[in-house]
Amino acid sequence: MNVCRTKCASCWPSRRHERAWPLPSAKAPPVNEQAPHQFHLLGERRYAPFFWAVFLGSVNDNLLKFAVTLLLVYQAGSTAQPAWLTAGVVGPLTGALFIIPSLLMSAMVGRLADRLPLDRLIRWGKALEVLMMVLAAGAWLAGHAWGLLGCLVLSGMHVTWFSTLKYAYVPQHLGPQELLGGNGLLEMGLFMAILLGTLAGGALMSSGDALPWLPAGLLVLALAGWALSLQVPPTPVAQASMAAVNETGLWRSLAPHGSGPGPWMPVLGISWMWFFGATCLTLFPVVTHGVLQADPSVASLLLVLTSVGIGLGALSCERLARLLRTPGALVALGAIGMAVFGADLAWSLDQIASRGAGPHRLSVLAFLADTGHARLMIDLVAMACSLGWFSVPLYAQMQGRAAPTHRARVVAANNILNAGFILASSALVWGLDAVGLGAAATLATVVGLHTTVMLLVWLSGAGQRSA
Repeated sequence: MNVCRTKCASCWPSRRHERAWPLPSAKAPPVNEQAPHQFHLLGERRYAPFFWAVFLGSVNDNLLKFAVTLLLVYQAGSTAQPAWLTAGVVGPLTGALFIIPSLLMSAMVGRLADRLPLDRLIRWGKALEVLMMVLAAGAWLAGHAWGLLGCLVLSGMHVTWFSTLKYAYVPQHLGPQELLGGNGLLEMGLFMAILLGTLAGGALMSSGDALPWLPAGLLVLALAGWALSLQVPPTPVAQASMAAVNETGLWRSLAPHGSGPGPWMPVLGISWMWFFGATCLTLFPVVTHGVLQADPSVASLLLVLTSVGIGLGALSCERLARLLRTPGALVALGAIGMAVFGADLAWSLDQIASRGAGPHRLSVLAFLADTGHARLMIDLVAMACSLGWFSVPLYAQMQGRAAPTHRARVVAANNILNAGFILASSALVWGLDAVGLGAAATLATVVGLHTTVMLLVWLSGAGQRSA
């Protein structure tokens, strides 16, 4: 692997990182390739500082995004923000500000990550996050709407930076038998960070203490992430001539190298997962308000169930792959689960909608007390778990099939496609709503699309195998 793991007396980076984060003993037994355990990575310098730095950054981004969204919604119509920034505009606008940097910056970040050491880029990103949160704290204390929107753009740039670096970093430090577990931890961490940041932002806003505590929280998380980034071990670029690196464009990097298959199909599969998942998340407010007749706390519950389900699915990938003998079987299991539980979830929503509206909106406790909602919650968790089974092996395949000299550009191309698929899912939901389809029918439509796409992929693969 392209990283020094020896404790050389002449290597000052090794001595500095050894003091800060001890390496495992040189006499420790190697990881068992037949039965690796992903949680051991959280105690090793090659993974742990990187993981926690990325995790804290994701919590910070989502905390800022959700708190700013709520603030702008509740002060809509006041003199503190422009008249055009109404409550109905805030949600789509903040979402777009988060996604647009992925479309515009991913190619540049991918090229940088293939040219420069990843540990250096990680530290640069965390240092810029500290500066970004200082600006966000100032805009928050001043209540400046334009300043807060500008900080959301910076936060979207931060997300773009690390969404490329993290999937390029993992295969540099983990062996092939550890990729599934390492990516599973990353996926779990991402969705737990989304959950924690969103819930923390909502709790601070509802408590009335957001003015002093939110800026302090943003700065503390950013400084902690920067301190952790200093412990990330050296991660040099793959050995290749700069001419070879320069000649490979973003989309050409998806072509096969050598005799094996290229990363194109895993990249498309990951983007499809984001299309499917983004559609479900977009429907949560509509489902909560129009179908379940519940208050906003139930929408938070649905987010909790989804995040927990994806986290459980991601963490169980390593063990399930050993039972199924191949990660490809795990992808198929996830695709089937998305179809089966997604269809049953759509049916459950249709049955609940047919009951009609109650005399008042349900609180989260009243929602949980109604046994008629148990099937819906089980379907949601199982479908989210299937998303984890589907996506984590695809990330490992993408990393394994990409040439090391331009792996970061493969990840960047995937990020651009992910952003495009998320925007397409929003357009689809908007279009189906415009023609009068409700949430249950919209979800059923997406499940039907998913089933059709998976059948076409399976038939295509079967045809190639028989040829």
